[in-house]
Amino acid sequence: MSGTPGSAEYRVAHLTERFATGGCGALGVRAEMRGEAVLLTGTVPSDRCRDDILRLTREEFPDATVRCDLVTARTAPPDDAEDLS
Repeated sequence: MSGTPGSAEYRVAHLTERFATGGCGALGVRAEMRGEAVLLTGTVPSDRCRDDILRLTREEFPDATVRCDLVTARTAPPDDAEDLS
């Protein structure tokens, strides 16, 4: 990646802000630099939101490997009753 070492951290902070203020409102997503890769962690409300976050990250860091450890929150009610016995 080009630029000074500090510029990557600034770009990651800006990217995280875009996650929170964008259409998904993904406040629980964290991005961090791991060598030449960007690691994404957290929980998103939908698969579409996860895809949007991946797209934004790849746009911001086109030359970096993007590692995704994002979990999609379950928003549908359970399929069956919980067994408490």
